Amino acid sequence: MRHRISGRKLGRTHSHRKAMTRNMSVSLIEHERIITTVQKAKHLKPWVEKLVTLSKVDTTHHRRQAFAHLRDIEAVNKLFTVIGPRFAERPGGYCRILKLAKPRLGDNGQRALIEFVERSADAGEPIETEEAVSAE
Repeated sequence: MRHRISGRKLGRTHSHRKAMTRNMSVSLIEHERIITTVQKAKHLKPWVEKLVTLSKVDTTHHRRQAFAHLRDIEAVNKLFTVIGPRFAERPGGYCRILKLAKPRLGDNGQRALIEFVERSADAGEPIETEEAVSAE
């Protein structure tokens, strides 16, 4: 029984899960929408929303906290210069998860699109994360 056990393991070790979440967060900030599995999207959403909340106030301390999570200076810069001001008036709920009808070809895994609620007009097609790429 899993009483009072929180968090998703996603079939990975702690370090692999942390690295995967970090990479997916950077991809989401860079491209503003990515395609992945439903469980990974649900795992990623709280992480990214906390970073967006942090980026609403641009201070050195907040930038250092975001860099500690992302470890990518370009992603941190975009987070604080583009995404943070975009959601300055919004109290929360910065990301949405849309389940896709067509499953992944390799293992029939359910796919999802995770994106920011208010995307910029220049954001193009969604990218598929490394782990969600199939033989399409």
